[in-house]
Amino acid sequence: MIDFNVIRQYNFPTVIRFGAGAVKELPDYLKTNGLAQPLIVTDPVVRQLPFFKELTDSLAARSISAEVFSDIHKNPVKSDVLKGGDLFKSTNRDSIIGIGGGAAMDVARAIALRINHHRDLFDYDDLIGGDKYVTESVPHFITVPTTSGTGSEVGRSAIISEDDTHRKRILFSPKLLAKIVFADPLLTMELPPFVTAATGMDALTHNMEAFLAKGFHPMADGIALEGITLINESIADAVNKPSLESRSKMMIASLMGAVAFQKGLGVVHSLAHPLSSLLDTHHGLANAVNLPYGMRFNISGFEDRFRRIARAMELKTESGEAVVEHLFELNKQTGMPLKLRDIGVKEEHLETLADLGFADFCHPNNPKPVSRADFRKMYGEAL
Repeated sequence: MIDFNVIRQYNFPTVIRFGAGAVKELPDYLKTNGLAQPLIVTDPVVRQLPFFKELTDSLAARSISAEVFSDIHKNPVKSDVLKGGDLFKSTNRDSIIGIGGGAAMDVARAIALRINHHRDLFDYDDLIGGDKYVTESVPHFITVPTTSGTGSEVGRSAIISEDDTHRKRILFSPKLLAKIVFADPLLTMELPPFVTAATGMDALTHNMEAFLAKGFHPMADGIALEGITLINESIADAVNKPSLESRSKMMIASLMGAVAFQKGLGVVHSLAHPLSSLLDTHHGLANAVNLPYGMRFNISGFEDRFRRIARAMELKTESGEAVVEHLFELNKQTGMPLKLRDIGVKEEHLETLADLGFADFCHPNNPKPVSRADFRKMYGEAL
């Protein structure tokens, strides 16, 4: 068994300091790198947590003057990024630290992009080739995850929505990869069961969709399968009786999912994104509810891939349907709803959801094509 009280380093895809207490290394790292005025980007909930005050106090004790920006939405929008960028400039910051879950990481990364790139933010949308405009340097960027879900701490992209339409845009560049990640599982120990479950099922979705995504990337496939194994053996304990071991495995698997999905995602994310846009549903929750239905859609024609997933989950029956039934069981064990009606979706939402799902950017990487009619059928089954 790995001793997660020991802080270890591994370098993939960037420098990762992993282990209980890793975040305490942050002040020394800043001093060593000549950084004294960081902008910390976080969300309003994390800002109020005891560890956050301890961290900012430890920075102040080392004569590091941190400015905190936490005025962000749970599904980040463009105005969040603009306000944070203005604060960075008006207070003469020299670095950016993203602390939190996916929302904080996305806003922090988008602010890092904006500092030396002055076109309209959405000119850099990767879906329209905007990455070609990312030509300048970005501030020194550091990430500290507090959830085990999105894996955004090791990402190179930020998903930011338009303020009015809530249409999601992707800002991407290898330059947006954090220089170092302080991955401290102790920061997740006090997360409520709902957040642990929703973010954990998000990480499972990343790993499963990455493994199934079309295209050739054997390294991503191997990473995704190990991520699936780690989540399967630890998510129920992480939610219901958290320990350092279960929380550490979930954090590792979350990082792995974010690395693996450079291969692509799929239909489940395209089912989930419209729920966040239309109903402001938590992204992890939306993935959790839709995951069994999206996976069932994918079984036909990909039975061999599902046998490998079943093997990674150590299921007695190695089949796609056994995987789907196990996903329903994981949702039950972690307190996640099994139907869309349980999270506020109504019959009158389904046509709009189908339109939005079909227009989403993730399903083109699904292993099989998904029509608008397919989206309508899956939403109907999940309702």
